[in-house]
Amino acid sequence: MDNGTPKYKRIILKVTGEVFAGPQQFGIDGKTVKAFAQEIKEVKELGCELALVIGGGNIFRGALASEMGMDRASADTMGMLATVINSLSALEMRQVAEPYIRRRATRHLEKGRVVIFAGGTGNPYFTTDTTASLRAMEVGAEVILKATKVEGVYDADPVKYEGAKKFEELTYIEVLNRELKVMDSTAISLCMDNRLPIIVFNIMEKGNIKRVVTGESIGTLVSGGKR
Repeated sequence: MDNGTPKYKRIILKVTGEVFAGPQQFGIDGKTVKAFAQEIKEVKELGCELALVIGGGNIFRGALASEMGMDRASADTMGMLATVINSLSALEMRQVAEPYIRRRATRHLEKGRVVIFAGGTGNPYFTTDTTASLRAMEVGAEVILKATKVEGVYDADPVKYEGAKKFEELTYIEVLNRELKVMDSTAISLCMDNRLPIIVFNIMEKGNIKRVVTGESIGTLVSGGKR
């Protein structure tokens, strides 16, 4: 396949917040963010309509705070605010970002702008994975690209278990039945109901976003059938 030809026209890229910490355990690493922005620029130049959903785990994890005793709704709200920090490049929220309106977001994509969906769904108990699935349906994306720090989906944590097996392809039902850590079950079910494919890949390897967009078979495909 011609590496200059995108396979997908409209894409949702879901990026885990931990990616922005780079080699650190916390916060935002400038060098990492700069490299990420350059890759986004290169993919945009292929002619794709690109929207991003970015997590906030490098700043605050609502689920962890909830486990420590914080009220879940408050913890999730703080987590959503963390995603806003990660999504800003330049300060009520109207000073830094316009309210989410589906038709306006779609119009931005049609005009060739990269759209960043910040703040999660705006509701507690929903992850940014679910946000990515929901927004993908709303704007008519063809695929969700789930960017992580590992090569794809494994049957065990590859960081902890040397013999962990990587899956090339999985169905939505397999992900749910095996309780694999791809996306949360709500997000997977939403994609399954709407037949939206998910590709899980390693964003830490330079050029991988472009490789996925142009159809190179990397990472793990989660769908209703075969590639």
